[in-house]
Amino acid sequence: MPRRRRKLTQNEQELWARVAESLTPQDRDRPHSNGEKQVPSSPERPDPVEPTFRVPRSLRPAGRPSKPAARFEAAPAPGREALAMDRRAFERMVRGRTRPQARIDLHGMTAAHAHDALRGFILRAHGNGTRLVLVITGKGKRGTDDSIIPERHGVLRHQVPQWLRLPPLNALVLQIAPAHRSHGGEGAYYVYLRRARG
Repeated sequence: MPRRRRKLTQNEQELWARVAESLTPQDRDRPHSNGEKQVPSSPERPDPVEPTFRVPRSLRPAGRPSKPAARFEAAPAPGREALAMDRRAFERMVRGRTRPQARIDLHGMTAAHAHDALRGFILRAHGNGTRLVLVITGKGKRGTDDSIIPERHGVLRHQVPQWLRLPPLNALVLQIAPAHRSHGGEGAYYVYLRRARG
């Protein structure tokens, strides 16, 4: 049996009219014809929003938030760092035209022995007023490539520039650059020392 529609009372009609006046149509540009059924347009799917993760208060550390850790920056490779010495003197040096005043050969030493020997050599050279020294590290032996953990070849070649940038040697060193092939090439470094204060 069809359900009988109830007519609205006067109060309900006035209330409905007020509600209808307060509404704003969604599609103002679309003409509405009387008597025709309006087919609701399919709602557009909103762009997916990535959920944000928030740490629960119970898991947050007490007190003020700590400052973010300073970003680690690797030291530049020797020869690519900012030029601290006279450009002409630097160019003569890297072209092998300036003869080193002293040299040390670390080739074949263990890292610990080489570090101690380098420290003593640089301190003595600076104390004697020497400006340009040659540090020979060797290119390093190539091991077998069949190991599971890759080995770094030429440990001294990689370590010497790092040692020269650490105290107490960093206060004495003005410039580090790879040596010219006439002085050892990839297996040696020029170390230009600061002028000794007299």
